[in-house]
Amino acid sequence: MDCGPRENVVCSESINGGRDVWSSKDSASSADHLVVMANGILGRSKDWKFAAEQFARMLPDKVIVHCSERNESKMTLDGVDVMGERLVEEVVEVIKRKPHVRKISFIAHSMGGLVARYAIGRLYRPPKTEPVEGARCEDSRGTIYGLEAMNFITVATPHLGSRGNKQVPFLFGVSAFEKAACLIIHWIFGRTGRHLFLTDFEEGKPPLLQRMVDDWGDLYFMSALRAFKRRVAYSNVGYDHIVGWRTSSIRRDRELPKWEDSLNEKYPHIVYEEYSEAKDGEQPISVEDKGSDMLEEEIVRGLSRVTWEKVDVSFHSSRQRNAAHSIIQVKDHFMHSEGEDVIQHMIDHFLT
Repeated sequence: MDCGPRENVVCSESINGGRDVWSSKDSASSADHLVVMANGILGRSKDWKFAAEQFARMLPDKVIVHCSERNESKMTLDGVDVMGERLVEEVVEVIKRKPHVRKISFIAHSMGGLVARYAIGRLYRPPKTEPVEGARCEDSRGTIYGLEAMNFITVATPHLGSRGNKQVPFLFGVSAFEKAACLIIHWIFGRTGRHLFLTDFEEGKPPLLQRMVDDWGDLYFMSALRAFKRRVAYSNVGYDHIVGWRTSSIRRDRELPKWEDSLNEKYPHIVYEEYSEAKDGEQPISVEDKGSDMLEEEIVRGLSRVTWEKVDVSFHSSRQRNAAHSIIQVKDHFMHSEGEDVIQHMIDHFLT
């Protein structure tokens, strides 16, 4: 990452890859909040360059941002689990190098959100004592490798997978195209493709994304998600040709909200915000949902057992709107600067 001295932002290369970003030489030792940023499929750590610098500049002495480099380019085709294990090793190394860090947050783009969800399942540490009746919720949440879990933020992440039901918009919702994609996706995107399209029935186990809506063996997927004070899903309502609105916002068709213009002049591209309460996953399936993909319904219900802040974003008036999947991250500041308000929204709500 080529950070340089701009606005007192400092970067350094970490051992065995990755980049650390902070606001000044002094803040590197005083900041106690580690923010881990993960890229999407075929992406690189530099995709988070703009956001990392903004976090460091606007939250001085508060955060150190680590942009992961363990899963880049063709390495993102190895499977969500393999990438998750690499991210685990990287995060542990960073934590050991920074013994003053007390808190941790994750911000991940696209498929990187699934990798981060896998990684926290491995990094989760249960509370040292059994929950006591009447105790505060945060006392029984557990930690992420001994650190207090703060924000888990995903940006255009296919939480429900990418198979069928218009989850990959560039397939135009044509059933024949979607079925064909399920059969050939592994030729293009390797094991990661199988995971995204829920075709990875390995060793008699359910697909990985289905397993990840519960604790599975020694992987505490949902306990880890529940440990975070905030879970936030940023989603494109349209013009994202890679990840559909439903899968990135963890909603059913009937739950997609109506939206109009921006909610706030400061955030011109944010068109809807919703706080989604946790729901009992054991509730009977409604009549509306019985006609849906039952595997997808199970994933929705599983992830809905924890609260989510859902932030819906639209670049419909942008000349670059067809690049919404990259704009929402500000992947390249020169090309995607219209997404700056989304990053600003993240920062403004990060310490709340």
